[in-house]
Amino acid sequence: MPEPRHRIVHVDLDAFYASVEQRDNPELRGKPVAVGGSRERGVVAAASYEARRFGVYSAMPSVTARRKCPELIFVKPRFDVYREVSRQIREIFYEYTPLVEPLSLDEAYLDVTENLKGIPYATQVAREVRTRIWEETQLTASAGISFNKFLAKMASDRNKPNGQFVITPAMAPAFVESLAVGKFHGIGPATARKMNELGILTGLDLKAQSLSFLQDRFGKAGTHYYWIARAVDHRPVQPDRIRKSVGAENTFEKDLMGFEEMKAALQPIIDKVWRHCEQTGVRGRTVTLKVKFSDFQQITRSRTLTGFVESRSGLEQPSVDLLKMLFPLDKSVRLLGVSLSALNTDDESESPQLSLEL
Repeated sequence: MPEPRHRIVHVDLDAFYASVEQRDNPELRGKPVAVGGSRERGVVAAASYEARRFGVYSAMPSVTARRKCPELIFVKPRFDVYREVSRQIREIFYEYTPLVEPLSLDEAYLDVTENLKGIPYATQVAREVRTRIWEETQLTASAGISFNKFLAKMASDRNKPNGQFVITPAMAPAFVESLAVGKFHGIGPATARKMNELGILTGLDLKAQSLSFLQDRFGKAGTHYYWIARAVDHRPVQPDRIRKSVGAENTFEKDLMGFEEMKAALQPIIDKVWRHCEQTGVRGRTVTLKVKFSDFQQITRSRTLTGFVESRSGLEQPSVDLLKMLFPLDKSVRLLGVSLSALNTDDESESPQLSLEL
């Protein structure tokens, strides 16, 4: 007997941080708004839909955003407010299902196969949830509905903002085949470029590749690409996601050039990571140094130790060693980060790597 299909909803708040600011300040409504720092070192954390029309988007340097949209209004982020609104929205989710997997403050997966209200259709659950969010927070949300997480995530982008879209089992193959690989959730720009160079432009092209071909060229991720090209994703909605890494980073007011000043700049970053380890009991074996240069090129260097890092100095030493190996440098550095992975909380399951804020 075939396994019953799941009903998965992916809920995504529309331009969340910017929408909260426009909600709380009527003077910002209908205007291009960027949440983030307006200074030269600033980065856009979120952009309103009015700003997006000018090509402004999250993670863009503020100087670039202002050049694209001279009328852009910068607002300082209020993460305490965003966290409280996010908590309020999650309480709505939990009224429908205990199977809620938050991805960030503004999005989550819900498995509503057997929902608490006995609603037979996932589309109806999504519509009710979005209505409740609007009534209780005056914020709009979009939703994607399908029989697995990958397709639900892809569907939530289709009718943004303030809409929803369903991908049925009958629709799924054609939907995936027609999609450009760069639009696949989980395929970033670098991987999409590599695929394009191999002649893989669409989901149909990806589906035409053998499992061994994709594994040879993309490693373990190749297995994932092989299956999502066939609209197959067996990952369950995980209410208690396991942290796969802990880390911290800092963007500097002025670019750094010398080893000693970078070593000094690493200290508060290491402090923050180790403080989290001490508070939670988390330990890890792989130390990763992240470096972003003045031209925005980004690299990482890692070292996996034989045992878990058990002290602050045990974290500092490999971090500094990894930094030292980069010298001499021919360009300055604007950001440094340190993270710890291969944690003692890891299990053997194929749970995805998480990007985490301390």
